Amino acid sequence: MNRIQDNFLWGGAVSAHQCEGAYCTGGKGLSIADVTTAGSKDCPRRITDGIVKGEYYPNHEGIDFYHRFREDIGLLAEMGFKCFRMSIAWTRIFPRGDEREPNEEGIKFYDQVFTELKRHNIEPIVTLSHFETPYCLVKEYGGWKNRKLISFFERYAETVFNRYKDKVKYWQTFNEINHCKADSKLGMWLAGALEIKEGDDREQICAQAVHNMFVASAKAVICGKRINPEFKIGCMVGYIPYYPATCNPCDVMAVMKREEEDYFFTDVMVKGKYPYYKEQAYKKKGIQIQTEPEDGSLLRQGTVDYIGFSYYMSNVYSDNIEHIKVSAGGIIRTMENPYLKSTKWGWAIDPLGLRISLNRLYDRYGIPLMIVENGFGAYDKFSEDGIIHDDDRIAYLKAHIEAMKQAITEDGVEVLGYTPWGCIDLVSASTGEMEKRYGFIYVDKDNRGKGDLHREKKKSFYWYQKVIKSNGEIL
Repeated sequence: MNRIQDNFLWGGAVSAHQCEGAYCTGGKGLSIADVTTAGSKDCPRRITDGIVKGEYYPNHEGIDFYHRFREDIGLLAEMGFKCFRMSIAWTRIFPRGDEREPNEEGIKFYDQVFTELKRHNIEPIVTLSHFETPYCLVKEYGGWKNRKLISFFERYAETVFNRYKDKVKYWQTFNEINHCKADSKLGMWLAGALEIKEGDDREQICAQAVHNMFVASAKAVICGKRINPEFKIGCMVGYIPYYPATCNPCDVMAVMKREEEDYFFTDVMVKGKYPYYKEQAYKKKGIQIQTEPEDGSLLRQGTVDYIGFSYYMSNVYSDNIEHIKVSAGGIIRTMENPYLKSTKWGWAIDPLGLRISLNRLYDRYGIPLMIVENGFGAYDKFSEDGIIHDDDRIAYLKAHIEAMKQAITEDGVEVLGYTPWGCIDLVSASTGEMEKRYGFIYVDKDNRGKGDLHREKKKSFYWYQKVIKSNGEIL
């Protein structure tokens, strides 16, 4: 076999909070994204106590997908999309997060979106929680460190599973759940909805929150399979392969331990139990997780069908922590790789790293994979002919698709689909910028919210159109 399978899912990816806008329309409640300010590659986003007058919150408007989804889906269909990875905003369905009855207006909105996708024969791939936890669940319950959120999430999942059981086949529970780590304040906020105060035991809080999300994910999988056994429900992690800074065995061991921090999440959600190395690490640190007797059984029953993951870069790691710095965006700790070029945000460009990642994950777990985020953030400029010639983006994606093809056709890795991130320009989650663009489609809006939001096709639009039509043969 030297070709990608005919039923391969080509598409693109967005999230509700980065594109929908209409943050207080249709009965929607505040999410954690709605109180996160704009930032830049040099100035991190800030989390405010509610909405503060005079602050700019780019997610409030996003790119107004809420009112323009038919136009946008039409453009995706013109590119030939087979699938569209998106998320449901929890706060459109349950504005506070703890209600017993859902907000019907929010439910109807996604009915319309799924109907429009079906009209164009585009398969939705839906994330239940993509950095959009209801803000009320932070202020009144403390976020995911509180076990009560498990039942709230289960009610939300059951509601949308029932409502869309005939419109959505592919689901994911939590987006990049592994960003909930104690060394990243923004990661703990986005992934775990955790407010961190001075003196807090970050590692203990984070461990409890992650456990609660594991149980919530498992219960969602069990619930979804009961409602429609044909559902394919996956997890989603941010995956980065790490390379030792030197061949010093100390660096190799440091890399192994660093990668375990991410493998931990997939180990639990795919294998259904805590790995030995994490149990040992918790024991050494004195971390004690509050559990219920049924948790172990739930984790075993609620394992996922596939692994969805994001891949943007590889990283270098060392036993010498002094050489490691926090990257632009404040989520990922990095070291420079002298063998690779980087984006303007300091992210290493490493197509071979994607092939390495696919092989590592498939070898470790043996279940299907889906590349649900991959992309090139850049400052796009119009040329004299009125077109954005985003050749750097095309080169990046071309090289990564070629690496994916090699993993499929030469290595035998089972890959379900490929959905590049931000297929239409949207607000960056890590920096809050609009001008850090990923899309095939340009949206007229700048970092301060100015612009009329009109859409224009970039050069990459027509390139990706040919890629999909040829099933990856024409790159």
